[in-house]
Amino acid sequence: MPLIRIDVIEGRTEEELQLLADAVHDAVVESFEVPENDRYQTINQHKPYEMYIEDTGLGFDRTNNIVVIQVISKTRTAEQKKRLYKNVAGHLQSRCHINSEDVMISITDNTEADWSFGMGEAQFLNGKL
Repeated sequence: MPLIRIDVIEGRTEEELQLLADAVHDAVVESFEVPENDRYQTINQHKPYEMYIEDTGLGFDRTNNIVVIQVISKTRTAEQKKRLYKNVAGHLQSRCHINSEDVMISITDNTEADWSFGMGEAQFLNGKL
């Protein structure tokens, strides 16, 4: 049930975006042990001048292949989060040829009360999920 937002600089093909989304999803399934069909992702493309992602003094060499991933999820352990960071970077490197320096991930924790999957209901709270 994590909600994943993926931001990239425009110019990738539909196939490249699908591969990227699949790689991120597989990493989420592996790291957070969620069901395979528990997939909620959006991809947002931006002009290069609409994304300013610098290195925070870490010496990263960012390129226009930058991928910013925001994960909104129920609370996960530090180990699960570290596993996600490693798995996402690894999958994007091996499957999409995106250097790990071009992968930035942020996780925001929330609770069951913060979700409605439709119908104006809180499915986690009313027992439907």
